[in-house]
Amino acid sequence: MNLILKPIVTEKMSTQTERFNRYAFVVSRSANKIDIKRSVENLYEVKVKSVRTMNYYGKSKSRFTKAGVIRGKKSAFKKAIVELIDGNSIDFYNNV
Repeated sequence: MNLILKPIVTEKMSTQTERFNRYAFVVSRSANKIDIKRSVENLYEVKVKSVRTMNYYGKSKSRFTKAGVIRGKKSAFKKAIVELIDGNSIDFYNNV
C-alpha cells in the first residue's frame, strides 16, 4: 500500500522548497509521521529531517444553475510537509 498519493506543486510550496528544503505531499488518511518518513526516504532516496501533517476536511460547495441549486462536497484529505536534511533534494520533473 502506497502512503504517498501525489506531490503538491504550488507557488507557495516552490518558495518553501527554495528557502527551507520542504516538500508537500497528499498522503493516505491513515498514515502517521513515522510511516510517511519511511515512505519518502524509500521512494526518493533522501534523508528526512522532520514531518508535519495536517487534516483537511471536506467543504460543502453549492452553485446556482438554470435547474436550481446544486449542492456537493469536496473530499477530505491529509497533507504532509516533509523537511529534508541539507544537501538532499527531490526532483519531481525528472521523468516528465
